[in-house]
Amino acid sequence: MKAARDFAGWPGGPIHLAIGVFDGVHLGHRAVIGSLAKGAHAVGARAVAATFEPPPARFLYPATAPAELSEPAERVRLLRDAGADAVVLFSFNHALAALAPEEFIARLRGAGDLRRVVVGSDFQFGKGRSGALGTLRELGEKHGYAVEEVAPVRVGGEVISSTRIRRLLGDGLVEEAAALLGRRYAVRGTVVGGDLRGSGMGFPTANIRVPAERLLPHDGIYAALVEVRGERYGAAASLGVRPTFGDNLERRLEAFLLGFSGDLYGAEATLTFVRRIRDEQRFERVDDLMRQQGEDVRAIRAILDELGGA
Repeated sequence: MKAARDFAGWPGGPIHLAIGVFDGVHLGHRAVIGSLAKGAHAVGARAVAATFEPPPARFLYPATAPAELSEPAERVRLLRDAGADAVVLFSFNHALAALAPEEFIARLRGAGDLRRVVVGSDFQFGKGRSGALGTLRELGEKHGYAVEEVAPVRVGGEVISSTRIRRLLGDGLVEEAAALLGRRYAVRGTVVGGDLRGSGMGFPTANIRVPAERLLPHDGIYAALVEVRGERYGAAASLGVRPTFGDNLERRLEAFLLGFSGDLYGAEATLTFVRRIRDEQRFERVDDLMRQQGEDVRAIRAILDELGGA
């Protein structure tokens, strides 16, 4: 789905706008977009969600920025699915980062007929994050737009946040992360060549190269789903450094597609994590690894069957 870029090409007519990084578009983000759309549609306005590419943290602090839960195109799709009529991608660069809060609002007002701004309670904007909700409201009174704050969504007594979801994924708790995202966590990448060890052991795998900035869960073996070339397959996914062989410390995401035979090199594949079944482990003998792989595949088939093909 296409998105408008920066301050040009916005929809005509009255606009209600939600602004945020929206990394992962989790249930808390969906609450913001839901409130945006409900209010906008009640008065015949367009619900527009605005986000940033790259995320501000990656631009400002590349060495310490957290790994990301979503890619730009994925975020656009998820924001549309959550109820936005249109999405704007702001190019986060030095020029945007240097805008004072009032300058940023002036640019927004120049881009469209801004009537209402909807944000989360932790919203900050403008140079050095110098603007917050109070600033947004003061400028709204001055320039004629309303401001709505959407309260955080809590699960288990704790606020849903991208940081919390990263922590869960970092522990391999993909089902718990899915409960906060409102969907299972998935990554997209290109199938690249490997060392063909899996084929030699009877379990040929697709080696999926994911962008470096994208978050991958904790190493281990997962029940998964893979969408590739318009088809969906159950899969046994291995994430880690393959310690049995000990000759390569490169972290890899590999998937053995159940019921598939063929060549996928160069294809774009989306892998969805369904359930983590065990840690990655080192085996003394390749035969022991092959035996464990057979047990993993049987367990994963049972899990996917239990979930109705997931």
